[in-house]
Amino acid sequence: MAITQLSAFLENTAGTLYDAVSAITDAGVNIRALSVADTKDFGILRIIVSDIEKTKEALDDNTIISETSVIAVKMNDQAGALKNILKILKEDNVNIEYTYAFTGSMQGGAYVVLRVDDIDEGEAVLSRNGIITLSDEDMTGFLA
Repeated sequence: MAITQLSAFLENTAGTLYDAVSAITDAGVNIRALSVADTKDFGILRIIVSDIEKTKEALDDNTIISETSVIAVKMNDQAGALKNILKILKEDNVNIEYTYAFTGSMQGGAYVVLRVDDIDEGEAVLSRNGIITLSDEDMTGFLA
């Protein structure tokens, strides 16, 4: 049940992130999770959104956007929850390329986004261990 992450390559200048987020928000799209990695000249805005197509339409035509499959895992919002998930993946030798976290609307709802080298294997390992993963459909609805 991988989800779709959008990555937008943005110029690293004052106001560029604001402009991108404003365009997405003004299109009526809810940003569920966000991460920015930067270099001197550009940044990579990684986002999980409630509407992928509206987001792509909302961003400037000059913005390079790519879609990537990632795993979003529901976990308890408590110390050690992430450690347990990482341990499961480590024990099955699943390589994590990057990760970031977000919380849901209700108390106790925490999530981690994982980009792994083999999505199918990563999801299978998590599933075998009773770990709940999310789908794109979950991103359009209410997250608890």
